[in-house]
Amino acid sequence: MGMVDTPYSVLKKTPARYRTVHFQQIKEAGGKFAMLTCYDAMTAAIFDDAGMETLLIGDSLGNVVQGQSSTLGVTMEDMITFSKAVVAGTKRAFVLADLPFGSYEASVQQAVESGVRLVKETGISAIKIEGGVEYAPHIKALTAAGVAVVAHTGFTPQSEHVLGGFRVQGRQDDAAQRMVEEALALQEAGATMLLMEMVPADVAGAVDKALTIPTVGIGAGNATTGQVLVWQDAFGLSQGRVPSFVKQYANVGDVLSKAATQYREDVLKAEFPDADHSF
Repeated sequence: MGMVDTPYSVLKKTPARYRTVHFQQIKEAGGKFAMLTCYDAMTAAIFDDAGMETLLIGDSLGNVVQGQSSTLGVTMEDMITFSKAVVAGTKRAFVLADLPFGSYEASVQQAVESGVRLVKETGISAIKIEGGVEYAPHIKALTAAGVAVVAHTGFTPQSEHVLGGFRVQGRQDDAAQRMVEEALALQEAGATMLLMEMVPADVAGAVDKALTIPTVGIGAGNATTGQVLVWQDAFGLSQGRVPSFVKQYANVGDVLSKAATQYREDVLKAEFPDADHSF
């Protein structure tokens, strides 16, 4: 199968740096784009060179980088540190980052202050905020302050205790109508994209059809404009349970394990360093 170049054919040429306008053009032309999570400069450079249109510094770093059981312990300082690293490793990709739990819920003012700080101190192009229509005022104020916002609905990990754990959202009879209404309100508030997580494919498709802004799915079928996965899940580095909606494209963990095992054996046998690797 040949290289898929839908974003490039839609945009006529590869942008020097992807911006919100490019994803809007992709949406309007019926194209697709890809997003991966990322947390460091080296990985960011690899994904950027691979042509990834978007990179997300997710608060999932709490799970896959820090070894926490949830995303709730991630701080603004964490997000700033990792976001700076990803931005440093990219040349073309659109980079966005999560506002972590506790950094925006208290008030619209808190959300604006946190969003402005994250953008100003890291150089990211947008922030992502979890929650439904109750955060429309926050999105409106952030947008007015010059911060591009990606809204996040469906399953929202920061609300896992309220939602009763990791459960698919939007299975009620009126789910499509309710999610469409909520999505339209978030779009009206100024969201530049909408991410939907763990939502039935038909519901996500109805939302995408109703919106003029691009949508991004994770466990939400293939009708969305973009798709995102946690890279450690998709490329076989995660040690725990991998969600059923994830397709694994490689087993990086196995490669690392074999390399580390071989290195240790070489050291214990005094076979490394050898003459070729000594001064």
